[in-house]
Amino acid sequence: QVQLVESGGGLVQAGGSLRLSCVASGTIFSITAMGWYRQAPGKQRELVAVLTRGGSATYADSVKGRFTISRDNARNTVYLQMNSLKPEDTAVYYCNAEQWIPTTAQARDYWGQGTQVTVSS
Repeated sequence: QVQLVESGGGLVQAGGSLRLSCVASGTIFSITAMGWYRQAPGKQRELVAVLTRGGSATYADSVKGRFTISRDNARNTVYLQMNSLKPEDTAVYYCNAEQWIPTTAQARDYWGQGTQVTVSS
């Protein structure tokens, strides 16, 4: 079991910055990747960024050059630094963790409760 708690969302003007944090607890030693997704009203949830256990990062084209995903292993925390925010970045941002289950040779996804990011024009 993995528990995820996000924080850092809020209201910011276009061009501003926010840093989201996600703290993982539980069987964190089995996590193979962590990432951030977002969902705006009426839209499907989309990938923002993902960071594998080995340190490889992948970003959605819409956020490349503006967002940076990072982690602090000692604090079991993954971050999303968001710069040059745009109104279209407005969404609920969710932390995601992928857990590898050796007994079934399958991956299991865990989700945080989400944090609201609102970017005004």
